[in-house]
Amino acid sequence: MEKVRIGILGLGAISGIYLKNLTELFRDVEVAGVYDLIPEKVEAARTEYKIAKGYSSMEEMLADSEIEIILNLTRPFEHYDTTKAALLAGKHVYSEKPLAATYEEGRELVKLAQEKNLMLGGAPDTFLGAGIQTCRKLIDSGFIGRPIGASARMICHGHESWHPAPEFYYQYGGGPMMDMGPYYLTALVSLLGRADSLTGIVSKSFDTRTITSSPHYGQTVKVEVPTHVNGILQFENGAVATITTTFDVYYDNSASLEIYGTKGTLRVPDPNGFGGPVMLLRPEDGIFREIPLTFDYRENSRGLGLADMAKALREGRDMRAGSQQTLHVLEIMTAFEKSSRDGKVIKLESAYERKNAMPEDGVAGIL
Repeated sequence: MEKVRIGILGLGAISGIYLKNLTELFRDVEVAGVYDLIPEKVEAARTEYKIAKGYSSMEEMLADSEIEIILNLTRPFEHYDTTKAALLAGKHVYSEKPLAATYEEGRELVKLAQEKNLMLGGAPDTFLGAGIQTCRKLIDSGFIGRPIGASARMICHGHESWHPAPEFYYQYGGGPMMDMGPYYLTALVSLLGRADSLTGIVSKSFDTRTITSSPHYGQTVKVEVPTHVNGILQFENGAVATITTTFDVYYDNSASLEIYGTKGTLRVPDPNGFGGPVMLLRPEDGIFREIPLTFDYRENSRGLGLADMAKALREGRDMRAGSQQTLHVLEIMTAFEKSSRDGKVIKLESAYERKNAMPEDGVAGIL
């Protein structure tokens, strides 16, 4: 098929793995151009990855008729404005998570994309990797019986000790739920289906954070968002899940995701990654046993969702990491704080249906 031409907007820390995979792994896309506020980043990306075009402004990129999909890698609080601008320019958009900083903004973007008959989707795409796809096959095949519950935890003490620019994690659009929640919640809905209602309690343990990483060592950041979020989710299929995300706790193992069923328990691999291990406990065994991964994309395959979007664009089918999923996850994340503030259970309004699972016999790099 004719390659789909991609324009990358923003060249921050996450852009490296996207550039590598989109230029070396996925064969149905072409990175046609890049733009960042810092010209040196544009030139460095063009040189390293042999990209034809570098733009002097976002508007110049959006005006390029050769660009079909914009990969939005801007900061979370910028996603709404930049994605809206791309849609208004007639471009399909694949955005890093979250879709927007508020549910209302996300809903507006989805409506705009629908009105203009454009595709809109986004990260995370880790649920398309070998680990979670193997878990989906086990659940759908009845290995744990009927799902009745789940538990998810992301525990750490924030990013100021290692990230080169950690300020935005504590500003509007940031926080542990908006930053890491998309991985866990996307995994949960892709495995269990639509969430129906929820309740949440959130808190902010520290008013400021001191950066101890370079190049902003010693700088103090004001915390504007909740940094400890606890939630309970009721799914349409009857399963009940708990989730905790925090930037306030010292801990030795940040990732945990388990699915409980009437006939067994499944330990899902870290949803921030694409591979395993997948662990299954059945009552006849009494212990967890590792299950072989039965799908491709076990290593860091960021860009997989975008590659699927490109193939879907050419084939006229639904993409797997589409806006219905990113909007549902956004509503869940923002509703935890609303529930905490209002002291009530929130009934979710966004629709969600799981898309087709990944094929087991595909060719790596071709969706």
